[in-house]
Amino acid sequence: MSRAHSNPYTASRLARKILDCLAEGASVEIDGLGVFRPDGQGRFTFVPQTRPQIFIAYAVEDAVLADRLADELEARGFDPWLDRRKLLPGQNWPRSIERAIATAHCVIACLSKRSVGKRGFFQAEMRHALQCAALVPPGDIFFIPVRFDDCVAPPEIQGSIQYIDLFPDWVRGFERIVEAARRPRQAA
Repeated sequence: MSRAHSNPYTASRLARKILDCLAEGASVEIDGLGVFRPDGQGRFTFVPQTRPQIFIAYAVEDAVLADRLADELEARGFDPWLDRRKLLPGQNWPRSIERAIATAHCVIACLSKRSVGKRGFFQAEMRHALQCAALVPPGDIFFIPVRFDDCVAPPEIQGSIQYIDLFPDWVRGFERIVEAARRPRQAA
């Protein structure tokens, strides 16, 4: 259990901060959980998160295409998780990213000639996502590799996981991503 969950003082401070924000008329979003909104009468409502969260792993060199993918997923009713859009100043970003991957509906790994051979956090994100994929029931789709260009997919993907190409036909490839992400999951 993390310190934030076991320390009542920290939980109490967090609750006070949420209530203060609501009293000031601001909505409070808790990523992956939902949004608390003031109702204008000193009370608040809670709107649970119902859009499937999709974590997008990408190399910084592919940020423009990752943004396009996130925007189009959001327009189709998904909640895309991109580090630049979701991380807050001061957050422990490696832990936040690992948690976002583990709790996501699915993970899209954006492969390109720039990303597949690059050392860095993109590779760590892919490895963590593949570890999380091993925990979902067989037949459920969790890890969706997507190629932005004619790169060679890593061996651990080539050998067992079907990838989707967003080139030369982005629209057709994107529709396949949506189809995979909307596929029903097995009952737990």
